[in-house]
Amino acid sequence: MSTEKDLLDTIAAIEGDVSGVIATAIVDLESGMTLAAKTNRSDFDLTVASAYNSELVKQKFKIMKALKLNATLEDMVLTLSDQIHVIKLLPGGISFLYLAADRSTTNLAILRNAILKHAMKLD
Repeated sequence: MSTEKDLLDTIAAIEGDVSGVIATAIVDLESGMTLAAKTNRSDFDLTVASAYNSELVKQKFKIMKALKLNATLEDMVLTLSDQIHVIKLLPGGISFLYLAADRSTTNLAILRNAILKHAMKLD
């Protein structure tokens, strides 16, 4: 099991590879509780974002079940007019990484690569 320090180190490593990160959290899927978090903007409430994004992931699982999809949810990318939000399910399926970035300064391919490079090492 990863420690909080491991989680914070992972967040720092991702942010070191990508520009424009607004906030990053590692979230328990079932409870929506933030396990580790870092925000670069005081007006971005990661507690609220974590809880609601947990519900979003759970709803996607319900949709997949209703459609009888035999697939694994890997990630979700939400593109807003000024931001990109990425939700990446972590190994074990009990938590996910949530990252919000400034769309004008972030490259989605580099962002996804950084997440895969660092976050998928967590257990």
